[in-house]
Amino acid sequence: MSLAFASRLLLTPRPASSRPLQISARTRVSTLRSTTGSYRTAASSAGPPNAHSRFSTLRKLTALGLLSGAVAGTAVFASDARAGAAELKALNERNPVGSTAARERKLPPLSTLVRTYVVYAFCSVPALVDCAPALLAALSAVPGLRQLTEAAVRATFFDQFVGGDTAEDALPLIEGLREERTGCLFAYSVEVDEAAATGGSRSAVTSAHSIHKQIVAETIHCIDVAADYEDKHTAGYAGRRTWVAIKLSAMVPNAETLRRFSQYLVATRPQIEPPIAFPGCPLPTDLDVLSSSSVSGPLTTVDIAVLRELREDLIAICTRAQERGVRLIFDAEYSWYEPAIDAFTLDMMQRFNKLPAAPPPPPARRSSWFGRASAPTTTTPSATDRGLGVQPLIYATYQAYLRRTPEYLAQSIAAARAGNYSLGVKLVRGAYHPHELAAHPLSSPSPSPSPETSQTPTHSLSISPDPYPPVWEEKTDTDERYNACVRTLVAAVRADLDSDARTPTLGVLFGTHNWESANLIVDELVRQGLGVPDARGVVSVGDDIAERVTMGQLFGMTAALTNYLVDRIQSSSPFVIKYVPYGRLAEVMPYLSRRAIENKSVLGNGAAEEERRRAAAEIVARIFG
Repeated sequence: MSLAFASRLLLTPRPASSRPLQISARTRVSTLRSTTGSYRTAASSAGPPNAHSRFSTLRKLTALGLLSGAVAGTAVFASDARAGAAELKALNERNPVGSTAARERKLPPLSTLVRTYVVYAFCSVPALVDCAPALLAALSAVPGLRQLTEAAVRATFFDQFVGGDTAEDALPLIEGLREERTGCLFAYSVEVDEAAATGGSRSAVTSAHSIHKQIVAETIHCIDVAADYEDKHTAGYAGRRTWVAIKLSAMVPNAETLRRFSQYLVATRPQIEPPIAFPGCPLPTDLDVLSSSSVSGPLTTVDIAVLRELREDLIAICTRAQERGVRLIFDAEYSWYEPAIDAFTLDMMQRFNKLPAAPPPPPARRSSWFGRASAPTTTTPSATDRGLGVQPLIYATYQAYLRRTPEYLAQSIAAARAGNYSLGVKLVRGAYHPHELAAHPLSSPSPSPSPETSQTPTHSLSISPDPYPPVWEEKTDTDERYNACVRTLVAAVRADLDSDARTPTLGVLFGTHNWESANLIVDELVRQGLGVPDARGVVSVGDDIAERVTMGQLFGMTAALTNYLVDRIQSSSPFVIKYVPYGRLAEVMPYLSRRAIENKSVLGNGAAEEERRRAAAEIVARIFG
């Protein structure tokens, strides 16, 4: 058949009555599959992108973002390492013993350096720090994410700033600090959370009425652990450098009781001269209301019962501390608790820091057979022989950011001298500045307080009668007051030594992370003749000075400053101590939140960035040598 004939045959339409073309079943199935496949191909090519295509695009974008972040992070880390190396070199040059101390000091593990870098990288971003409490609360409220959040916090902030879950867990850290000639200020770190500080509930603390009693018991246990450690490392009472800090707001069922008592004290305390700005000045009569049969003002009968119980608990705590030779630091808190805290601290000072009565004058010298005066045969016993133990035993905390502090400190020194008790002073800048400003929104440019300018506050937390915040609004003002108090206290220590008192009538713990203030303290010791520098600038202090003056920083912060002070000051006992809190993660979360905020506000001036850069430099040095 020719090709032309075949074409005509195929193209010619068949009549309806014609016999259909016979197609096998196999051919029909094959044709159907081919046709269906063609339809699918056409549909997929003509319609929108499928899920696989979208996922592939998203994966590429994610990879690109991670790569960009890695490149940017590496660049920032490299820049930090270069800047940190220069800073560490400058610190070694400033150090009186140069780089020798750095070589002799035990190097921290690489994991610790990485953790420090991560923590301070976070603290270097103010927006992250501000939203950290809310972010942690939100993540902890989601099932499944709570465990991941707690694990992340434990591996970073907890390990950076907390000694452990229990007092015993912190002992290896304390041992390591002592090997570096550094002491410890031990603290069971339970404090009022941020919600309570801003007017919210304190459900975590008030959920069980007995929790505050457990805290009291744990504080006594903390004293025993500190004393047991010192008994193994120190002979006698001198040179014991494991102290304990306490917070009164954790030792009552509800901190509002302290606030109402503070309101009562502000309203009923008699005015003294010269006047002391809010939160005022404690008086020996502040606790008289606890023995009164009537209740007045904002206090309730329940409040009075709680405050009486607090007084008994504090007596038990201080008695144990006195028996075991462990100094106690009463931490400062929010200004609306301070009048009550000051009242209880003064009460404990008058009880446990009491000095012996002045000894009678020595007998007159009598002439001997040889015409010379013979020496008196009596001697004054030492403080330990008289059973006084460590003195001062109780320390109050003075916050330089409070407007009252310079005048309050001068009044406290005079009152202790008149009352014949030893004054313990812990001087700090203050850790609650953002909360204080938030609680006192009414402000004025008035530089100094006066009773004539007082008015009733319109905000809920503040109990101050003044229209301006009780704290200085500018950090420079706080710095100036802190340094002024340093000079006052070192001069008072000099006067105490000149009085030939066998028992210290003044003890000072300077808490600072500021290089200028730290150097000022050392320079003032030298200027007052309390320290003797050598040719390198290393300052030696005697035991009498070391029992009266100590310096401290928070654990996890400003390690470079701590090491510098340890190298610059030589004494038979540690002259520098670290504040080491402990507690379960859920208990110390308010402390960790405040530490992050403190790194941003109190340290200020790029201090968090400095810590980050130095950690980066040490990481690079550890890896590449």
